[in-house]
Amino acid sequence: MRRASPRPWQGEAVQITVWQGDITTLAVDAVVNAANEALRRGGGVCGAIFAAAGPELDAACAAVGHCATGDAVVTPGFGLPARFVVHTVGPVWHGGDRGEAELLASCYRRCLEVAAEAGARTIAFPAISTGIFGYPPDAAARVAVAALEAGATDLGERLDEAVLVAFDDVTARRYDALLGAR
Repeated sequence: MRRASPRPWQGEAVQITVWQGDITTLAVDAVVNAANEALRRGGGVCGAIFAAAGPELDAACAAVGHCATGDAVVTPGFGLPARFVVHTVGPVWHGGDRGEAELLASCYRRCLEVAAEAGARTIAFPAISTGIFGYPPDAAARVAVAALEAGATDLGERLDEAVLVAFDDVTARRYDALLGAR
């Protein structure tokens, strides 16, 4: 389902939009995988991305081997419409007093940097850490929007669009409200 944010936020040149649907179907330069540190096929968004990309993604991730929490690495997109997959490891929620917000913000910043370094102009993000890692969705959305706005300003000459992908209407409305308040 295509659903653009009613008032997308625009930094120097980067537009931040909201799209509701399956991230594996987006024709963007890069999609973000909410990965685990071992970069192995997982469940949720990670499992969907691996399934859509094909077995070559398993081999590429095994070759990379590891990604630290808050960091990001890139692989080809293989069977995805996206040319690249940017893998990032979000923090596990422990109540908010173990640096979770800083680590989550780092995920978004590093994904923008890694995507730009790979030559991507458009990038799509799932709601990192809000699944099995247990990050509260409202708090995660605030961190995501703030980090993307800051990154959009820093990387405005190298990126055109950052898409916040919502799998459901509740998440889409959450992002729309945050972007509309800007």
